[in-house]
Amino acid sequence: MKHIDAAAHTRGESQYVDDSPQPLGLLHVAVLGSPLAHGKILSIEIEDALQCDGVITIVLAGDIPGENQIGAIIPDEHLLAEKEVFYVGEPVAIVVAENFAQALQAKNKIQVQIEELSAVTDPRAAFANGQIIGTPRTFVFGDVENAWKQCDLIVEGRCDMGGQEHVYLETQRARAVPLENGAMRLYASTQSPYAVQRTVAGILGLPHHKIEVDVKRLGGGFGGKEDQATAWSCLAALAAWKTGKPVELVLPRHEDMVMTGKRHPYSSDFKIGLSAQGKILAYDVKHYQNSGAAADLSTAVLERTLFHSTNAYFIPNTRIFGACCRTNLPPNTAFRGFGGPQGMFVMESAIAKAAEQLNIQREEIQRRNLLCENDIFPYGQHAHEARAEKTWAEAENSFALPGLKERVAQFNQNNFEKKKGYAVMPICFGISFTTHFLNQAGALVHVYTDGSVSVSTGGVEMGQGFSTNITRIAAKAFGINQVRVKVESANTTRVANMSPSAASATTDLNGNATINAVTEIVDRLKSLAVSELGLGQKEKLSLKKERLFYAGKDTGWDWKKLVQTAYLNRVDLSAHGFYATPGICFDKQKEKGHPFAYHVYGTALLEVTVDCLRGTYNIDSTKIVHDLGRPLNELIDRGQVEGALAQGLGWMTLEELIFDKRGHFLSNSLATYKVPDVFFMPDDLEINFLQTAPGASGPYGAKAVGEPPFMYGIGLFFAIRHAMRAFNPKADLPFNSPLTPEKVLLQLHPQWGIDAENRRR
Repeated sequence: MKHIDAAAHTRGESQYVDDSPQPLGLLHVAVLGSPLAHGKILSIEIEDALQCDGVITIVLAGDIPGENQIGAIIPDEHLLAEKEVFYVGEPVAIVVAENFAQALQAKNKIQVQIEELSAVTDPRAAFANGQIIGTPRTFVFGDVENAWKQCDLIVEGRCDMGGQEHVYLETQRARAVPLENGAMRLYASTQSPYAVQRTVAGILGLPHHKIEVDVKRLGGGFGGKEDQATAWSCLAALAAWKTGKPVELVLPRHEDMVMTGKRHPYSSDFKIGLSAQGKILAYDVKHYQNSGAAADLSTAVLERTLFHSTNAYFIPNTRIFGACCRTNLPPNTAFRGFGGPQGMFVMESAIAKAAEQLNIQREEIQRRNLLCENDIFPYGQHAHEARAEKTWAEAENSFALPGLKERVAQFNQNNFEKKKGYAVMPICFGISFTTHFLNQAGALVHVYTDGSVSVSTGGVEMGQGFSTNITRIAAKAFGINQVRVKVESANTTRVANMSPSAASATTDLNGNATINAVTEIVDRLKSLAVSELGLGQKEKLSLKKERLFYAGKDTGWDWKKLVQTAYLNRVDLSAHGFYATPGICFDKQKEKGHPFAYHVYGTALLEVTVDCLRGTYNIDSTKIVHDLGRPLNELIDRGQVEGALAQGLGWMTLEELIFDKRGHFLSNSLATYKVPDVFFMPDDLEINFLQTAPGASGPYGAKAVGEPPFMYGIGLFFAIRHAMRAFNPKADLPFNSPLTPEKVLLQLHPQWGIDAENRRR
């Protein structure tokens, strides 16, 4: 079964927020953002703007009828700035006009006087100034201080990791349509329909049931529309409330990049202690997260950093500290991996530095410290069905790691200006929301009298194949053909209180809820069939390929007859299913528990060639063994692995966020922000799925696949570093990502940077 939207996507028929027919009198919005990163608002003059052609109204903070607050976890973020601005692009006012060009023209006529205040962009400086969001947290396991005494080698270092722009194809957008009796319907490009419903209700001072949110699909999200989509829906709803007319808000690409948060940059310090044989005995790490100007989801992102700071390794003594540091940048937010990649990068950097000190290959330390069955994570959970060693061995054997090492060494011996490098990258990623109550989902299933089926869940299709997976799950649970199943849009009137489509848990949660709903209907149908056919035990009934069997023998009834008979006998053909992930818990006071339903493992081998005179590099091959469980749709899963890998490779090398000291975003367009393209991707990409793992808690034993493969991209940094070491063993190579070609060049030839600076002077 292929991606069910593929044909419509290819023909351009798939509909997004602004593709449906425009309602009569649709108005358009332009958003005025702060020009400064920090300052006091002295005045906002809108008279000239109001006189522009087509302008209907201008909305300021004082016009909000409810609460001017959109903070999801911590209430520290205004929808529209009131007395002070905290980052460049913070919404100050919105212009509502007959068309977008008129709104844009009027926006430029608004005069905002701001007294500029000092801005902070460095998380370490923010931490030193006490600008901390929430409470710093520490995971402790074992006895780190005493463990240092047992170590033959102790290494310390620093890592600095850049953020990452989401670059979803569909920018932030929403359409708000007023309904009768003061209600409102929103068509939103969001991963969190209920967050939009809840927050819009708060802004307008209405109960939740007055706000309906409908999401057909997204043109990409990657976490950038988990929380950050909420503000734009609120602004559209606010404009629709004030004018009484339907309103559409669409951010142009440049504004989207300037005004929205990114993956969190981190600055971290590590200390690692090992035995002479390469066993890690102690690890101490401090993470300073650049949260931006408001909390957004930063505290939850930091938590996952703490959970994944030891990656796929068992370390008997660990201390993991993290703090969310408030800076004057747009509030940073969720991104594929949700803080996990930042923690893993520091771990891999510590291993790399230790390997260089011990004069052994990095993969020797990695292999000797892989998680084994029943090893304990720093947060107290035992590794169950651990696949770290299994995926490593499969990768080593299937992709001939010894031959790769020999080939790289031979190439480097025979070439001067070009050097090859390689890296092995194991991963371990926990699946579940770390916020416990979010691990729940509902599904509403209807069977119609012609045998067709409608499935509504809280899950959002954003290109990851969710609708395809739910179609397959429902069809399999019923025992019918997949063409009978239609997956509806996510709508808050059909499924209430839905969790975000995030954390790689969307199919797990909503798929299991769908199975529960289908099981309830099937149970009713079986009870009916037993009565009508005079059979003994309904447990012996089964539906397969749209035929009803009893004890393996065909009863003569097909699916349509069964459904028709049920309808005529007044049997309910609808059901609401609910699923809450069992067995998970976490005590945030003790920082111990069992937060994840299961873990996903994998191992990647990466090979690169670096032109050490130019700084450029080519990814020769990336070969992956990925722990998939029992796949629902291998084609969809393969696409997820490839897409996640591309983003991981880009984060490590090309995608550089550049802000000046006053908080202005400089790489603010697709002309100055580089993302991976088809020519950047590995020349040889091979993905093998490890399907021998026992069934996970995902539907029919499937394991989540959205986020874990992102972390394979971290290996590219260390493959490039390995090649750089082959060219200049004494080079000072900091753990600073992304490792752009410019950085490669200047780290290998630092004198060229000095000469260039002298020439500029």
